[in-house]
Amino acid sequence: MNAINKPVDMLHGSLLRSLTVFAIPIALCSMLQQLFNSTDTAVVGRFADANALAAVGANGELIALLISLSTGLSVGTNVLLAHFIGCQKSDPLPDIIHTSLALALLIGIPFACIGQLIAVPVLTLIQTPASILSLSALYLRIYFAGYPFLLLYDFASAVLRARGNSRSPFLALVLSGMLNLLLNLFFVIVCHLGVAGTAIATDIATAFSAGIVLWILHTEKSAFHFSPVKLRLHGRYVCQILKIGIPAAIQGAVFCFANIFVQTAVNSFGTDAVAGSAIAMNFEYFGYYMITAYGQGATTFVSQNFAAGSLKRCRHILFTCLVSSFLLCGAITTPLVIWRSFASAFFSADPQVIRMACIRIMFILAFEPFCCLYEIPAGVLRGMGHSTFPAAVTIVGTCLLRILWIMTVFPHFHTFRALFIIFPVSWIITAVPMWIELIPMLKKSGDIALWETAQSS
Repeated sequence: MNAINKPVDMLHGSLLRSLTVFAIPIALCSMLQQLFNSTDTAVVGRFADANALAAVGANGELIALLISLSTGLSVGTNVLLAHFIGCQKSDPLPDIIHTSLALALLIGIPFACIGQLIAVPVLTLIQTPASILSLSALYLRIYFAGYPFLLLYDFASAVLRARGNSRSPFLALVLSGMLNLLLNLFFVIVCHLGVAGTAIATDIATAFSAGIVLWILHTEKSAFHFSPVKLRLHGRYVCQILKIGIPAAIQGAVFCFANIFVQTAVNSFGTDAVAGSAIAMNFEYFGYYMITAYGQGATTFVSQNFAAGSLKRCRHILFTCLVSSFLLCGAITTPLVIWRSFASAFFSADPQVIRMACIRIMFILAFEPFCCLYEIPAGVLRGMGHSTFPAAVTIVGTCLLRILWIMTVFPHFHTFRALFIIFPVSWIITAVPMWIELIPMLKKSGDIALWETAQSS
């Protein structure tokens, strides 16, 4: 366990090795979550009925929205802690840690209560079919009940990652994912709970993962020690955490909103297109997770080094994350693009479904490595204390631009190709202002005061 908990040294040594050790567990966490979510759907689809499967699926974008809000908010904790570690100031760390975890509960518990009231209205708003509305609402209410545990896991994981430990959150997720699968099978097959059983299994597994990372923090002997009796909010740190975390959370929320528009456009092509698009999306997640993992690595590493006044090392972090994420994402996506028909055939034998999947693969997956051109600079900017700018640029460039395209250009060129060509175009458009903002900052002479200047601006 000591080897697992050993933090990565972000201020010294080989960046390639340190970033790889840090980022790969984060990428694997996201990939495992995706696999476990697929397992949830498979269990309820195989051992319940079609309505139960549809009820779980109808909550997909809403669940993604809640997860985005949680992970986005926790970015504030990660950056703030990494800054003080880089400054070699350990005195504020306990107060920041306990403020962060208290904030997770302060946000999570009201969300859990409000969710019980808004489940039906929200599902009605997104036009959930009446035949599955009650089952969908049941699933969403139970999921909301476990939301405080999701926030605790994300915030506690952000604490561990700030000091260079990304392996413990990964281990916690592996164990909770196994538990989730076993509980799914037990509640759905043995107890015949269907949709409710799947949601209950998710809540228990999430609480289990939160318990693991909190226990790891509790066993720490350093300034990272967590004690439940010390949970309290320190106003100064609440403001700094939220100043960084809220823009990241809003960015993720708008992504989910934009995805609803894209899905609506996909639906207009019929069942085969919907099925083909879903197949291609399964492949897209894995390459993108590799890029976002290095984006998180860039944020944490830059935050420490920027606070330590090492702009030269920040530039090396940017370059290493760009090259590593591009190559590793390409290593995942290139075989899938080359053998796209063969890969799609694992999910469907219908030639028309496979054809539609291949169209999306050629327009999105083939260009996906270029996402690093905006994700990595955005991570570096957040590490420097600038969270609002990359969030705003990403919202406009990759979210609002797609919505505008779907509402204006797409109706006049109603083809699958015309729908998905906006994705690589939007990535390039988003990348340009990121670099315009970032390059002058990397040329400044570095000192510790730069981070505080960024925070006050």
